[in-house]
Amino acid sequence: MRGLPQVMISRITGKLADIPVPRPLRGPIIGGFARAVGARTDEAEKPVEAYRSVNDFFVRRLRPGVLSFPDEPNTLVSPVDGIVASCGVIERGIAIQAKGRPYSMSELLREDAAPWEGGLFLTIYLAPRHYHRIHTPIPGRVARARHVPGRLYPVNLPSVRHVPGLFAINERRVAMIESARGTVGVVAIGAFNVGRISTAFEVGDELPTGADLMAFHLGSTVVLAVPPNPSTPVLHPDVAEGCEVRAGTPLVR
Repeated sequence: MRGLPQVMISRITGKLADIPVPRPLRGPIIGGFARAVGARTDEAEKPVEAYRSVNDFFVRRLRPGVLSFPDEPNTLVSPVDGIVASCGVIERGIAIQAKGRPYSMSELLREDAAPWEGGLFLTIYLAPRHYHRIHTPIPGRVARARHVPGRLYPVNLPSVRHVPGLFAINERRVAMIESARGTVGVVAIGAFNVGRISTAFEVGDELPTGADLMAFHLGSTVVLAVPPNPSTPVLHPDVAEGCEVRAGTPLVR
């Protein structure tokens, strides 16, 4: 992977996914793609034939009522559908990418990580079958945001296990949400063939839990940084590495 033009290949893949599909072919092509990856077409806002391209389907919205977000300012919920790949306490500015693979939170966030010392990190992996919009995990104001250029290594298990500091190397978008429970970092990490992460916010926006925040154009990973103040965050008892979550699932109290 180091020898490949990762960004160029990913951009080309994105262009291909944007090619309009004639309506008579949308069922076979877009529906076939959905079946191949295991995506739930019954939850989509529109029928498969209404999506203009593979990418249009990939960033689909869901039918009203499919997702629900609790109105609880003391609860942080999952911003995405996905699998909890890792979670734990941020110690000495370090989070764990995989067993034996630590990485620097300050490098990931591109700012001083001291405010998150003793807080929690959660990594959620989105497979191609998952819904790929990212929502706000807690009500608050978008205090600051940044785009961090970088590589586009895959974020599958072999890469996460073997590429040191992968999450802090790859291209990413960082949004800091200032809430009543401290500032929560939401980091959308790009990956091979994920050349775009679109945003749906402006800095300064006041957003409720569940508002549109970002979207992956093809799949990747989200890392949450949860602060320790004003009280110690506690993982929900049903949350553990390897569990599947939906956007709106309570993660932290």
